[in-house]
Amino acid sequence: MIGLDTNVLARYYVVSPDVPSQKQSALARKLIESGKRLYVSKSVLLELEWVLRGYYKSPVADVLTVLRHLQAIPNVEVEDRLGVELAVNALADGFDFADALHHASYRQCASVATFDDRKFARRATTRGWKPMVKVLA
Repeated sequence: MIGLDTNVLARYYVVSPDVPSQKQSALARKLIESGKRLYVSKSVLLELEWVLRGYYKSPVADVLTVLRHLQAIPNVEVEDRLGVELAVNALADGFDFADALHHASYRQCASVATFDDRKFARRATTRGWKPMVKVLA
C-alpha cells in the first residue's frame, strides 16, 4: 500500500498551466489510476480541503466533488471512512470541514469540549450531533 501526500492529490485534481506542475499531474494521475492500493489519511484530507478552498479558492461545491470522487476510487483506502463521510456531508451542510472532521473523530466520546460557540457548537447542537458539543464557560 502506498500513502498519498496532499501535494500528490492536489496535482491530481488541480490543473495548472506550468510545465513542472503538468509533469507532476501526469505522475499523480498515473499512480492514482494504476490500480495499486493507495491510502489517504484524515490529516491529508484536512490539508487537501484547506489547499483547495484556501489556496486555490475553489468553491465548496468543487471541494465536495473532489472529496467524494476520492472516496469513490476503488483502489484508494481512506482512513476512518465513516468519519470522513460524516465530515464531507457536514461540509455540504455548511459546516467547516475541519470542525466536522474533528467532531466525527470523537464518535466514541460522551461529548466534545470547545470554545467555538457560534460557528460550531450552536449549529452542531441544533442539528442534534452526537456526541454533544459543549462550550466551556
